[in-house]
Amino acid sequence: MEDENIREPLLKKKYYENCSGCKVEQAKELNHGLSILNLSIIWMVVLCAALPISSLFPFLYFMVRDFNIAKTETDIGSYAGYVGSAYMLGRSLTSILWGMIADRYGRKPVIIIGVISVVIFNTLFGVSTSFWMAVIMRFFLGSLCGLFGPVKAYATELFREEHQAIALSTFSAAWGIGLIIGPALGGYLAQPVEKYPHIFPKDSFWDKFPYALPCFIMSGFAFAGAIACIWIPETLHNHNGSNESTYDAEALGKGSNGANKDNMTKKNLNLFLNWPLMSSILVYGVFSLHEIAYQEVFSLWAVSPTRLGGLNFTSDDVGDVLAISGVALIIYQLTLFPYFESACGPVSIARISGVISIPLLQSYPFIAMLSGITLYIVISIASILKYILQVTIVTGLFILQNRLVEQHQRGAANGIAMTAMSLFKTIGPATGGAILSWSQKRMNASFLPGTHMLFFIMNVVEALGVVMMFKPFLGEKSTTPSQ
Repeated sequence: MEDENIREPLLKKKYYENCSGCKVEQAKELNHGLSILNLSIIWMVVLCAALPISSLFPFLYFMVRDFNIAKTETDIGSYAGYVGSAYMLGRSLTSILWGMIADRYGRKPVIIIGVISVVIFNTLFGVSTSFWMAVIMRFFLGSLCGLFGPVKAYATELFREEHQAIALSTFSAAWGIGLIIGPALGGYLAQPVEKYPHIFPKDSFWDKFPYALPCFIMSGFAFAGAIACIWIPETLHNHNGSNESTYDAEALGKGSNGANKDNMTKKNLNLFLNWPLMSSILVYGVFSLHEIAYQEVFSLWAVSPTRLGGLNFTSDDVGDVLAISGVALIIYQLTLFPYFESACGPVSIARISGVISIPLLQSYPFIAMLSGITLYIVISIASILKYILQVTIVTGLFILQNRLVEQHQRGAANGIAMTAMSLFKTIGPATGGAILSWSQKRMNASFLPGTHMLFFIMNVVEALGVVMMFKPFLGEKSTTPSQ
């Protein structure tokens, strides 16, 4: 801290009066504390966009059934898969574009457009009257809600470096909570006429559109978020009408000498030639594949009968375990993670978490041998640990990626990361479900019988990601004379 205080006056940073990015930099320089307001902004924006992602899964089967498009009951799952994958497909096609737009025109416009798209297309999805309408609305929602990459860049730029870990932790926590609360809302509020006949009468609007209520509530929250976003600060530098975000805050006060020009040339290199960035994105993709496969497999495995290696849980039991995990995740992300990241660094803490996850996940088939309250307690603890380790890895990679690029390329870099994640997550659910089904058909095999094989294969993916986090695969940021 002493060296930092000595060095700051020597930089003689130049701030532009009408540049919102410069105002944010000045605020960070003057205020060394952590802004709870800015944390709340990140939380709100991410939660608005994360809630609809998986909220449809509890009622999707019944929704597709009501469309009368499936010829047989066994075909419902296939059609439901198309609806479920439409969102990720749309997001994978446009994430890079939204990142580039955020780098060119600012983070704030992309964030506002993304939240508004939730209001419009999530509402229209709730009142879908046909299979194709549902698919198209989910596709447009994924295509136009391109704020996740820019928000990661925004979270990095809105805080001082010592607070960036907790900012990105807030992003991950809001993301994780959205993926837990969303399905809960979908499950409890879908088909309200059947579940709550005293409140929602038959032949009413809610009877005609039985899946609208959870979508309306999430869209209402997003609408409030869109209004609040009008007053959020912009972090991208824009000087005298031209985007000069190619200069970071430290470079603003430097002359245009030869060393600075050389530094600028390096800053404008093609992102795809930035191996440290691309290697971290590939690692992120592998862990994203593992993450989405785990999320699907855990629920399917937990409700499977004990004769097939499952826990014989009800959907309510699974919801209780996930809710407990969600609360623990919030507490961890906002309290312990910043200290661990500060002590170990983003890469080291991600490596450690990946290594610990492997024996934890392989213990799941043995946990299934328990029963009663002991089973419930142990699987809840295991779930908490798994989600904590999982989000630690992802958040560590978030921090690494945003530190590997300059501000003017940060939106595009996060767009590439979101595209890779979306592509991997498109194949994850189908692959995980197929492996679960196959493993349950070999309960009496001599080598890794039943779900032992399922979790072993998932651990192979996890182990691959851990290995990729070491040299020579994972690159490091090159140093320059000016740094």
